[in-house]
Amino acid sequence: MTHARAGRAALGDLLAEAGQTAPTLCEGWTSFDLAAHLVLRESRLDAAGGIALKPLAGYTISVQEALKVRHGYAGLIEIFRAGPHGPYRLIPGLDEIVNTVEFFVHHEDVRRARPGWSPRALPADLDETLWRWLRAGSRVLLRRSPVGVVLRRAGNGVALGGPSGGPRVEVAGPAAELLLFCFGRQRHAAVDVTGRDTAVARLMDAPLGV
Repeated sequence: MTHARAGRAALGDLLAEAGQTAPTLCEGWTSFDLAAHLVLRESRLDAAGGIALKPLAGYTISVQEALKVRHGYAGLIEIFRAGPHGPYRLIPGLDEIVNTVEFFVHHEDVRRARPGWSPRALPADLDETLWRWLRAGSRVLLRRSPVGVVLRRAGNGVALGGPSGGPRVEVAGPAAELLLFCFGRQRHAAVDVTGRDTAVARLMDAPLGV
């Protein structure tokens, strides 16, 4: 089983267990909203542009709400579990390349919105996959960082991001935690952050991610 398929199954189970009113780390979203988002991004490509482009966000939100009304929470979970859909099914390798990270981040969005969470123990090959993805995408994820960032992976590996001049902040931890930090979950990532106090504070409040 690929990491994306395993992540899909685990996230589907977590959403079902959490219930539709559970909070998430996605600002303003419950687990119901997240389930609709997961279905929309695969099966409604006409509305997917608003996920990243603010001028299109209104249409995306309206389609997401319509999916909730049409399918209900349980129905959305079943559609999600039955995937991949659309291009993720048709284009070889796309599901694994894109959805491995997508599903990992959103799984933690549900887990870490609850008190008492702790990092999951991940398979070594998944941790390595997340690190390769992060090294390739760190400059994009950190493009809005107000300070330079050095990502130091526990064990081995360094990646850079943010502006090249001025103060730098070092963020150290396992690959999965560094990935969550760079996706804008700074205050819910189990990492060590070191640097000037003002630089650290600016980085912790920065709108990181895609």
